[in-house]
Amino acid sequence: MLALVGALAIFIGLAVGILGGGGSILTTPLLVYVMGFNTKDAITASLFVVAVTSAFGLIGHARGHRVKWRIGLIFGGAGMVGAFIGGQVGVQLPSAVLMAAFAVMMGVTAIAMIRVRKKITGPAHKGLPLIRILIDGAVVGFVTGLVGAGGGFLVVPALAILGGIPMPMAVGTSLLVVMMKSIAGFLGYAVKFGDGGLVSWNQAIDINWLVTLVITAGAVAGVLVGSSFVGRVHPDRLRKAFGWFVLAMAFFILAQELGAGILSFASASVLNRLEVVAGGVLVVALIVLLVRWPVRQPLADFDDPAAASDPLGQNDRG
Repeated sequence: MLALVGALAIFIGLAVGILGGGGSILTTPLLVYVMGFNTKDAITASLFVVAVTSAFGLIGHARGHRVKWRIGLIFGGAGMVGAFIGGQVGVQLPSAVLMAAFAVMMGVTAIAMIRVRKKITGPAHKGLPLIRILIDGAVVGFVTGLVGAGGGFLVVPALAILGGIPMPMAVGTSLLVVMMKSIAGFLGYAVKFGDGGLVSWNQAIDINWLVTLVITAGAVAGVLVGSSFVGRVHPDRLRKAFGWFVLAMAFFILAQELGAGILSFASASVLNRLEVVAGGVLVVALIVLLVRWPVRQPLADFDDPAAASDPLGQNDRG
């Protein structure tokens, strides 16, 4: 079982290295449904795995000059505050609520990955919208700390749009941000204040470190391979395929967490069954609408002539 989990962890690392995210989206379900972790233990362990994996992925991107340290540290610093608060809140919530919220975040992230993007034109990016970066960083950080997901795939487009940097550099910089937020989220779950001391390990968290370290090793191997392909491969098709996979996983988790309650409600009467069917149809219709709704593409992307001539953003002095 450990060998299987280690092999699956390599796939997690590949996703992080190539796409700049996806680690926690895959790690948490792996720990809960394959290894039998408690939800809160799984989220905490997942944040540890993603923090270490992102750190190793960051090394390769830094060597390739694909990291914008200034904007990454600003975004990541705000994200750490939000992630720590999110972890402190999440450890107090029921596990079923956390897992359902995790599934919803998976669905939102999946839709963001598979939506069709349209090219737009506009003025060149000037300066950094500092307040917007701090607010976005804190909000995304809180979500990451709360449910252990929603990191990289929300950070990459935010960096591209707010920072005005090419997508290959947004992927590299996102690993810095994700690493910082994951460390803070891990601590948010793992430590508590008071209880006979200023800070102590939260006894409600009991991580199986052997499994966690095996997954970490596999993910690190995958991210080192995946990060070497950034800038050489256009990730759009991979991102969309991964998005559909994540969306299917989100439905599976929701069915696991809410299925019994929904079936109990539907069995009460014919009207209840009709309401459940109508709700399902509305959810599917909403997903189709969101997937097909056009989304604006940042100027600094692979199809941008300026970005194509400077894929690593070496001429970006922002």
